[in-house]
Amino acid sequence: MQIRDGVRVIGPEDAPSYWQPVPANGFVRCILSGKELGTGFSMGTQTVAPGCMVREHTHDRHEEVIHLTAGHGFARIDGEDIPIAPGATVFLPRNRKHGFVNGGTEPMTFVWFLAPGGLEDFFAAIGRPREAGQPAPEPFPRPADVAEIERRTVFGWADQTPKR
Repeated sequence: MQIRDGVRVIGPEDAPSYWQPVPANGFVRCILSGKELGTGFSMGTQTVAPGCMVREHTHDRHEEVIHLTAGHGFARIDGEDIPIAPGATVFLPRNRKHGFVNGGTEPMTFVWFLAPGGLEDFFAAIGRPREAGQPAPEPFPRPADVAEIERRTVFGWADQTPKR
């Protein structure tokens, strides 16, 4: 990472990264932290393994933008499945139920922006540290206290149904 006069240039593997538990089974990169930068947003990427998903949830204090960069799947918005492909962008105002499903055979990657920030705190709390070039671990469960972690970070509601 290079920092000069507040400008940051962050390389592909410079950001904190975490393996994610089931049902996403991929990894996140927490590229910009609102706390670290003193800004009103956080930004990163998430890669969801084939056949896996980001559980349905809401953000009661945050807006979110998702921009798909690789793979195919669908956004589940208020129970409706909307196909998404690279280049698709989804804006989610507060309290909208949403999730993302990778129905394809390749990893699905998207950029996420959350305002105000804080999503990076959730990912660090539920994930396992990831280093560049590491092979993916075997699927692992969410922490037993995931509902409490969600409440204290950025979630209003989240589906607690056990998934693979």
